[in-house]
Amino acid sequence: MATELYDLTVPVFTKHLNALSGLLDKARDHAAATDQDAADLLAHRLIDDMHPLTRQVQMAADSAKLCVARLSGLAAPVAEDTETTIDQLQARIRQSLDYLASVPRTAVDGQEDREVVLTFPSGEMRFAGRDYAVGFAQPNFFFHLTTAYALLRARGVPIGKRDFFGGI
Repeated sequence: MATELYDLTVPVFTKHLNALSGLLDKARDHAAATDQDAADLLAHRLIDDMHPLTRQVQMAADSAKLCVARLSGLAAPVAEDTETTIDQLQARIRQSLDYLASVPRTAVDGQEDREVVLTFPSGEMRFAGRDYAVGFAQPNFFFHLTTAYALLRARGVPIGKRDFFGGI
């Protein structure tokens, strides 16, 4: 039996956006328990030329919704990248989750060959739908999710592999 494109995208992104939300809950709790300013957690970077936690969360949320939007042809909500608090980042994740839940399976399945074109300052990248989903969008999503996890761990937030995977 073939795996449908919807199954490779929407449930995967949904599960791991919920896990990211759980990581942020633990970050909030940790900051409160240790008298840390949550804003310091959100501004943390692994190295100077990498994005801080806030941007990692934004990019993970965007990667998920934009993948499904590009495959389905359905417009995704636009976010302004103005979040400065954990609550605002949670709302950003919720917006992406709500969008994913709104996209019908029939809009994604069958789009394996749909052309997806990404435009960057350095040029374009062209993909067939399935190759885009599993060869670009998912690795990009997991890069930002993993980086967010690493940033929180580096700041002492008590999270582990089960938290990353959403409590498996």
